[in-house]
Amino acid sequence: MADRRTYRTFGLLDIGTSKTVAAVMVAEHGPSLSEPSLRLAGLGLQRSRGVKAGVLTDLDEAESVVRSVLAQAERAAGVSVGNYTVSVAAGRLASAHCTARIDVETGRVTQDDLQRLMAAGESYAERDGRTLLHLNRLGYELDGVGGVRDPIGFSARRLAAGLHAVTADEGPLRNLLVLIDRCYAECDGLVASPYASALAVTTEEERQFGVTCIDFGAGTTTVALFADGVFAGVEAIPVGGQHLTYDIARALQTPLAEAERIKTLYGTLLNAQSDEHESISYPVAGEEDEGSFETTKARLTAIIRPRVQQLLGLVRERLALNAAARFAGDKIVLTGGASQLLGLSEFVANEFGRHVRVGRPQDLVGLNASLGGPQLATLSGLAILSARGSNELSTPSQRKGLKQGYLGRVGTWLKHAF
Repeated sequence: MADRRTYRTFGLLDIGTSKTVAAVMVAEHGPSLSEPSLRLAGLGLQRSRGVKAGVLTDLDEAESVVRSVLAQAERAAGVSVGNYTVSVAAGRLASAHCTARIDVETGRVTQDDLQRLMAAGESYAERDGRTLLHLNRLGYELDGVGGVRDPIGFSARRLAAGLHAVTADEGPLRNLLVLIDRCYAECDGLVASPYASALAVTTEEERQFGVTCIDFGAGTTTVALFADGVFAGVEAIPVGGQHLTYDIARALQTPLAEAERIKTLYGTLLNAQSDEHESISYPVAGEEDEGSFETTKARLTAIIRPRVQQLLGLVRERLALNAAARFAGDKIVLTGGASQLLGLSEFVANEFGRHVRVGRPQDLVGLNASLGGPQLATLSGLAILSARGSNELSTPSQRKGLKQGYLGRVGTWLKHAF
């Protein structure tokens, strides 16, 4: 019998603080493929505008960039997609853990019982202006006895499940959907970016044993926790690699573009005797002459180190409050553009006393090698989730606070305003 294969084209959109990326992907499905085979058909990439710490601050500027990257990706792919799976880093992402319980009316657990259980969890999570992005089961109990992986078909009078919900503030999500509407595109699904990037850079075995993935972005640092192979916790901190750039620019009185160049080429957390004597030349902002000033790598490290220590302190505080952290094992995987700072993995290992590695997503077929690496971890994770289907995606139509489209919201506003 012939190996029948099907192909599906879909779009991805990642709006970050430093860059906005759109991709058109082709997923190949077939009986002989355990996971869909992915190929990048088109990519659009530009520096972000109108975004700060993952939050939209100027719709017009952000719209100009998003329109451009969508057109660039679709033009390169030679197809018009229209529908995109979108990453979410804004809205104060947070985890909520709860236990949902229901009576099993028939005496035997069915799919309907599981749906009622999840509906109870959704109602609990979507309170106080929060919108649900992900809801997954951590484990089941039948009549008070735990350890059940799949309860369907079991006899029981009472079914309970430990649930993990990822929620975000409704306002920033609404604005994100308004932006996508203004670009004449539609949102197929929303994915918490720490979940996406962690899926791209951790292995199935690491997630099974327990792992903490820290994504050092430009404007935000996010954390994803896995235990027993299940997504169990998330944190988001509005501090990232861009703050290191600001610290360098402020300390050296140099333009931001120059500070970014210095950070990328010379930034390190490692101490070496030669750093006291190795000079770095740079211009000073506002100086009319073309002369350059000098500093040393040792001074640059002294500028960078306090901010990294502060950031890791914030991560430690968040983990201490997250119920899933104690089940997430001892391994840490770093990713994101700022994870490439020289000596960061060793520095994190010393701060946390754990084994640390820098995670790189698997290269997408069709992607130029110079564009790959940790900085595209979120995009790679979006591709993995989108290729699997919609079960793990939160669609705006499912969320009570996001059901109205952009035009519908404008109509409601007009009705109430006049």
